[in-house]
Amino acid sequence: MLGTLGLNAASERVYRALLARPDDGVADLVGHLGVSEAEVRHALDMLSELALVRPSADQAGRLRAVSPDIGMEILMARQQADLAAQQQRLEASRAAAAQLIAEYAELRPATAHPGVEQLVGLDAIRDRLAVLGRDATSEVLAFAPDGAQTTENIAAARPLDEQLLGRGVRMRTVYLDSLRNNQPTVDYATWLAELGGQVRTVPSLPTRMIIVDRCTAVIPVSNDDTAAAAVVLTGQGTLTALCALFESVWETAQPLGRAATVDGKGLSGQEATAIRLLSEGFTDEAIAKRLGVSPRTARRVATDLMERLGARSRFEAGVRAVRRGWLPVQD
Repeated sequence: MLGTLGLNAASERVYRALLARPDDGVADLVGHLGVSEAEVRHALDMLSELALVRPSADQAGRLRAVSPDIGMEILMARQQADLAAQQQRLEASRAAAAQLIAEYAELRPATAHPGVEQLVGLDAIRDRLAVLGRDATSEVLAFAPDGAQTTENIAAARPLDEQLLGRGVRMRTVYLDSLRNNQPTVDYATWLAELGGQVRTVPSLPTRMIIVDRCTAVIPVSNDDTAAAAVVLTGQGTLTALCALFESVWETAQPLGRAATVDGKGLSGQEATAIRLLSEGFTDEAIAKRLGVSPRTARRVATDLMERLGARSRFEAGVRAVRRGWLPVQD
């Protein structure tokens, strides 16, 4: 039952036995549980590492189980720390994938390279996407990091989306959390979901990206001007990395129909991302772009976080955020 909190079945049995029979020693536990002494000692070692047992103050050489209310808090705190570490690893993977994307995106149009095609201008990009959409047979994956979508973009996307879903092509799209504050974009995403598309949101995304049938990807050359130029990538190794990037982000994203959640520290995903970017020295404008919000909204979020931390400067906010557990301690 406690496996999700990091406790295996054998250690859980020993822990429960110690709670019910606090005076039992190793030999008593062996007899009561019907397992070997080695198994009991291994379980006690694990419980000790997890701080679920402690030396008895009354009986030298004996271990006593920590009460369940404290023990469960310990396990959940460890799990939260593990999740934070996992999030850091995910961010590192995203950064590595973004670097891979950048290396391909910086190729000059005249450079011949297997698996890379350059598109210049919005018309060329839209035409290529239309062809890819027409030929798609199984799946379309997309990152949409620009926050609220323009009326023009929504109007251009609707017919293609409807055709794809009508043919049974699976569509999964990840938007920024900020789209939840823009009703036209929410209406479009809801319409997409009603037709069978799947929509989720995250606080930030590494780049705009569309992957068709896991064999072709289209990404912009520059995130500052996604309409200026794009590259079409078809290399197997590149597509494997980009699909893995999409799946890792998708797993952490929140379904659009679900209310935005807060973590154990009381932070929304957008706030957790904002405090991390603040600590890394990002300006309000850079934070706004990453979150897909206006600079004014980014300043409001930053100000609110600083007030909650009782900080008078961004440096102090970073220090206080680490102390409060909002940010991991840097080695």
